[in-house]
Amino acid sequence: MDFVDLVDIGPFRDPVTVVALDGWVNAGSAATLAASVLVEEAAVVARFNGDYLFDYRMSRPVIDFVEGVIEQVEWPELTVRLHRTPDRDLLVLSGIEPNWHWQRLGEEFARLATAWEVQEHISIGGVPWAAPHTRPVSVMTTASSPERVPDGEHPAGLLRVPGAAVSALEWKVSKAGIPTSGFWARVPNYVGSSFTAAAIALLRRIERHLQIPLPVADLEDEARDEAQQLDDAVQSRPDVKTMVEQFEQMYDAQIGAVSGEDLASEIEKFLRDQG
Repeated sequence: MDFVDLVDIGPFRDPVTVVALDGWVNAGSAATLAASVLVEEAAVVARFNGDYLFDYRMSRPVIDFVEGVIEQVEWPELTVRLHRTPDRDLLVLSGIEPNWHWQRLGEEFARLATAWEVQEHISIGGVPWAAPHTRPVSVMTTASSPERVPDGEHPAGLLRVPGAAVSALEWKVSKAGIPTSGFWARVPNYVGSSFTAAAIALLRRIERHLQIPLPVADLEDEARDEAQQLDDAVQSRPDVKTMVEQFEQMYDAQIGAVSGEDLASEIEKFLRDQG
């Protein structure tokens, strides 16, 4: 198998590429949860060779033994799957963030997007923020050109953060002449590995942007359960309850735009804690 195995060359209907990777810019698993409902039972369009992309000591394959006999090995991989909507097709790249060859991956993906005649490209993710889980999840927007960013949806000033493969891919696609947008849910910095409300917010943002229906309802029960669990946990911790109340006051006051400097500081703290 070469770097990429192309399974379906199209044609596709007004196609849009969507990229969601499980890296640091996936706080609350916002991107991968959103992608999971898009790729469920979806046909594979392309598959990237994990031997070029992954350090298997960090992203280890899963091996099944049945009655002591090795049955199968499930290797980490990146796949592009086809999600059809009534009006257009979404080509969804999802999986674990690669360890190696980001630039080549971006170049190959941009080449595929050009061959598929992709109309635009969307990156999704979650970033940690001083936000309360008791309020609607807000989504920031980045893009390949200023006119694609609605007023009030972008971090103000310069935002300099550690790179993520999802953004490196977007850069290569934009250089190939395809317009790009990035949607980034602000995830409460005190939640655990899963915050389904952020995944719903990302799907709704894509819906609004593309004017297409997406399977948001599939996640709503899980989001309600998580919200109840967070409510119970906050009530049992007076210190956390005070913090959440402060976040609620900040959210309700809508004090100014998020600065790039403040967001970068929050992200750096999040990455230190993860390390």
